[in-house]
Formats: sequence, structure tokens, C-alpha cells
Amino acid sequence: MAKATFKPNQQMAAAAKRGLKLREKFGRGGTDVGVRRAKQLVDGDDLDDSDVKSMHSYFARHAVDKDGAAHQWDSDDDPSAGFIAWLLWGGDAGKKWADAHAEKL
Repeated sequence: MAKATFKPNQQMAAAAKRGLKLREKFGRGGTDVGVRRAKQLVDGDDLDDSDVKSMHSYFARHAVDKDGAAHQWDSDDDPSAGFIAWLLWGGDAGKKWADAHAEKL
């Protein structure tokens, strides 16, 4: 039986692209895993069920990053590392997408 695949949407790709640009500009935010995920989203690669579960777990663990005091959430001038990392995983659109797909799994 073929493994299920899931296609990221354009909002996720746009968030990931923004995250990569901010990471490059400010030198903070995300890990190598987050960068790889961002590149998958930007390239529109099919994601499998383990990717969906990984994204769902990431967002569940890192929702608290929105409350961080260092730098700013949703800023292009002084973004927090947590915000940049959140974008690398597809941002709010990625969370909504991963939550919906994880529920089906």
C-alpha cells in the first residue's frame, strides 16, 4: 500500500520563505531541521505522515515561544528567534494545516 502524502499550501511556503530570509538577515532562529523543513515547504515537496506528526509536535511544543520577551513576534525589524523558527515550520498556516492533518492520522 502506498504511503499517504500531503501537499503544503502556498501560505505555508510563503511563511517558510519569510523565515529563511529573516534567519539569513538576523542570524538567529531555527535549527538545521527547521531550515530543511522550510526548504521542503518552499519547494512544495510532498510531506508524509511522519512529517505531519513532526510538524504537529513542533507547534505544540513551541506555542509558548509567542510569549517570549526578547525581540518581537511578527516583526521584520526585530524578530524573535522563536518567531523565525515558527515561520520555518510554516507559520500559523502550517500549524493549522498540521493540526488538521494530524487529527486525521
